[in-house]
Amino acid sequence: MVDLRSDTVTRPTAAMREAMAAAEVGDDVFGDDPTVNALEAHVAALFGHEAALFAPSGTMANQIALQLLVPPGEELLAGADAHVVTYEVGAAAALGGISTRTWPSVGAALDAEAIAAMIRPAGYPSLPTRAVAVEQTHNLGGGGVVPLAALHRLREVTLSAGVALHCDGARIWHAHVAAGVPLFTYGQLFDTLSVCLSKGLGAPVGSLVVGSAERIARARAIRKRMGGGMRQAGILAAAGLHALEHHVQRLADDHARARRLAAALEPFGVVEAAAVRTNVVLLDLAKTSLDAPTLVKRAAERDVLIVPMLPRTARVITHLDVDDDGIDRAAEVLSDLLRAA
Repeated sequence: MVDLRSDTVTRPTAAMREAMAAAEVGDDVFGDDPTVNALEAHVAALFGHEAALFAPSGTMANQIALQLLVPPGEELLAGADAHVVTYEVGAAAALGGISTRTWPSVGAALDAEAIAAMIRPAGYPSLPTRAVAVEQTHNLGGGGVVPLAALHRLREVTLSAGVALHCDGARIWHAHVAAGVPLFTYGQLFDTLSVCLSKGLGAPVGSLVVGSAERIARARAIRKRMGGGMRQAGILAAAGLHALEHHVQRLADDHARARRLAAALEPFGVVEAAAVRTNVVLLDLAKTSLDAPTLVKRAAERDVLIVPMLPRTARVITHLDVDDDGIDRAAEVLSDLLRAA
């Protein structure tokens, strides 16, 4: 079986399991789990912020950050295909009372001037904009990397308007490796970030909210309210520390494998290999007779797992559990199916 559904399907390596088994633990709700504290301090330092908070999931980390920035009944701006509004089951509205307005879907091609034109100031006859959220890398943008220059310009726009800027950085490690931009540089552009340890880095569980000490103090209360308080969480934090030490630079291998798979499928008109920057390959089936669910079903029958994202778009994600032989097998199966379409 070649499982390319997501980089969340990875299993802890033997070395990671050893680190988890040896972890020193305490009670994180009381703030005395030393391994969790070490992970939070390390991640905060990587991004140049004062503090960080370990959370069970990326969705929880994002929603904590949004509640820190946007009061109930006020507004968040995000892309129409952003994870925080598309794949988090309405949590911003349901949990935070946050109103969301979106700009047209453009993936990683961020237009700061268009976003600037959408910002509503306080005192406007409608509700005010309090924050903007961007995604790095961009999932439905095919793992695209938002250019650093565009992020700098957006930071200027938000600072001028007095609006906060949040990064859904679930795969920011990929942007760091693909674009060569230091994590610290990314960190200085945002008021809050969420960063994921179980997408690509291979940890079994966990994301972190990154921000100022004052915000993270408030975040602990929000996490508790959302049911995210964990006890001997150092066992999980140890996996994250191991991942950060051993699995970041190897992401370049996943990027190379994604490009190799894309190059094998490019002759069928479903992907441009040159556009693949990181570990996400989107297959556009518009020029074929297949829809995404059909391709997914037929691939699964031959032990290659991928996922439908849109009716005519399927997604493939490379990760540390799929080696060169797995990519060759996936390329063979998907090529056969596309050739027969």
